Parts: sequence; structure tokens; C-alpha cells
Amino acid sequence: MAALLLHFSCRKPEIGHSENCTYTPGTAHPKAAVYQSVLDKYTSNGLPGISALIRDEDGVWVGASGKADIGKHVDMSPCTVSKAASLTKTYIATLALKLVEEGKFGLDDPLAKWLPEKPLSKLKNANISTVRQLLNHTTRIADVIEDEGFYLAVLNNPAKKWSPEALLEFVYGDDPVFAPGGGVSYSNTNFLLLAMVINRATGQDHSQLLREKVLVPLALDQSFYYGHDDLPGNVAQGYFDLYNNQTIVNVTNFNTGSGNGYGGLYSNVFDLQTFIEALVRDKTLLSAGTMDQMLTFGEPEGATNKRLGLGIFKDFLERAPDQFAYGHLGRDLGYTADMYWFPNQDFTMTYLINYGSDAKSELRQQFYDFRKEIVDVMME
Repeated sequence: MAALLLHFSCRKPEIGHSENCTYTPGTAHPKAAVYQSVLDKYTSNGLPGISALIRDEDGVWVGASGKADIGKHVDMSPCTVSKAASLTKTYIATLALKLVEEGKFGLDDPLAKWLPEKPLSKLKNANISTVRQLLNHTTRIADVIEDEGFYLAVLNNPAKKWSPEALLEFVYGDDPVFAPGGGVSYSNTNFLLLAMVINRATGQDHSQLLREKVLVPLALDQSFYYGHDDLPGNVAQGYFDLYNNQTIVNVTNFNTGSGNGYGGLYSNVFDLQTFIEALVRDKTLLSAGTMDQMLTFGEPEGATNKRLGLGIFKDFLERAPDQFAYGHLGRDLGYTADMYWFPNQDFTMTYLINYGSDAKSELRQQFYDFRKEIVDVMME
């Protein structure tokens, strides 16, 4: 591991050190001090940096704490762009549903209608799965991110830009847990295949369509799709306790397959708010009928406190019955994000953290504690 990191450190990184960005604070919020104290508590406890936005009954509060770049002493700011990880899936799902509305393909189309024999013949369950089942994670096709060989390949070649076909090879032949539609099992491979369906059904790259049909209409000019868009200078560095020795390592340029449908969006808390509110609060992106389908939630995923719709979660179900939210979470090697709208309170919460909570580490529990406490304070 050390040799691999030394080798990588000698190469010029694709994402360089973070630059400062300028943020002008707005009107003071009545709960500004208490919200800020939560962020400061958890950066003091070891999380490198946090930026957050909360819109509650008193208006919008934004704040940040800690560092976007520890090595260069660059502060985290509300305008800092950070990796949103699997929040990408809700954007790709929205794009897919817009294309369904346009008649480019159908939700109940079999994958065999759009994908070639390979990967269909090599991915168990793929040849009997549908587009809808990709979106609601009921295919039970094996998850590329859960494959140990994949992470070994990332460590051996951190900056590699993965093609969809190369990623799928890690799960060729892997057994599914159950037949399509027989239960819920979150899999990044589902959205990798969904991006491939979009590419083949439209004859255009899904990244181009994402920008054309989602990012540009909402004026999300601080949202970028890795591998397809140039990233700005104010991208936060990403960190993780890679050796599990209570020492965090900069893993900004370790690419876990970004830009292939299941991850790779970089954004800031303002753009995340604009998107999730347009989608589920204002409902301006999709028709009423399509939104009904998107927000049709199946059974819980295992023991988790969330239900899965079409590229979106109904989350925080462990709280009071009226405190659930619609949105998505993002977990990657060096980054964490949440993007949610709470319909009963009409509250919005978005935040970006430049530490990875996808894998086990001493700091992982700090993130979970932060996630609970920030919602507790918001609901007070």
C-alpha cells in the first residue's frame, strides 16, 4: 500500500490543490450560532471540512467549517465545490425519466432491447431485468463497488479513467442474491447500466444530455461531471484514513469509476439545493405522473432506514413519522454528501464533507453522529 501511494504521489494529480472561493454572507439567521456550532464540533472531532445549507421556517442558513485543503490551509466555504458521489444517481435518474417522457425508451423496456450481448450474457440477472428495476435497485445485479478486485485495481492505478465495459468485468459471473423484482439491493452497477442504456437509446453521451436537460436549464453553473467537464480550482481535497491508523491521507485523485452514471458529480451546497427543490418541492423537472412513479417506494433495503424509489430515497424513517425526507446520500472513498427535502416541514438540507464515510474508519462514527445532530437541531 505504501509503495502504491508513493508511486502515485510522484505523478501529477489531475485535481490540484484547492483554491479559495468568495462567498458573501446573506441576512443573519436566528439559528446561525447553533448550526455553526454543530459544524465546528465535528471538524474539531476530526472531519476535515464541512459546508452546509439549511432552509427552514426562518429562511436559508449557509455555513462551513474546517479545511477544503489541509496541506495548503484553504478554508472550507459554502461556495467550495466538492464531490457529491452517489447524489449523481438522482440527477441521472431525473435525466432518464425525462427521456422516458420524450419517448426515447420505456421504463419497462428489457435491458436486452438496448444493451449488447456482452454484458447481458455475462451479468447474471441483466438479461431478465428492466430499466425500472435499474432505477429502483431491484435487479440484484452484483455491485462493482463491493468487489475487492475493483478497489485493488483503484489502488494500483488511482487516476485511471474507467470505461463502462472495464468496470463491468469486475462483476461478470457474480451471483445475484435473488431474481429481479424479488427484493431491494442497492447496486452501483444498476446506474452504470442505466447510463449505457441512455447512450445507446439516444445516440448521445449521457453526460451531454445531463448538461443539456438538467444542469443548464437550472443554471447549475457550479455543478460538474467528472471525466466529461473541466473541474474548477475551488474543488475540495478528499481525505480518508487509508491505513486505519488515525491518520488521514489525501485521496482526492483516487478515481472510483466516476463519470459512469453512478457517481462523479461535483457541486456546492447552493446547486444541490436548487436541484432537489426543483425536483421534489417545486416539481418543475418532471410531469406529475412521472413524479408519482419516481416517488413510489418499495420495501426497505435490508435493515436500513430508507426506502428506494426511482433514483431517490425516502430517508430518515428512524425519526418521528412526519420527519422523513426525499433525496439521496453520497458516499465515496474521500467524500460524503447528503441532499434532502423534508416535505412535512418544507425544510431543505444539503451538505458536503471532504472525508470518506463509505468504508470503516475511526472517523466514520463522527459523520453518523453529525448526520443525526444536524437534523435534530434543524427540527427543534
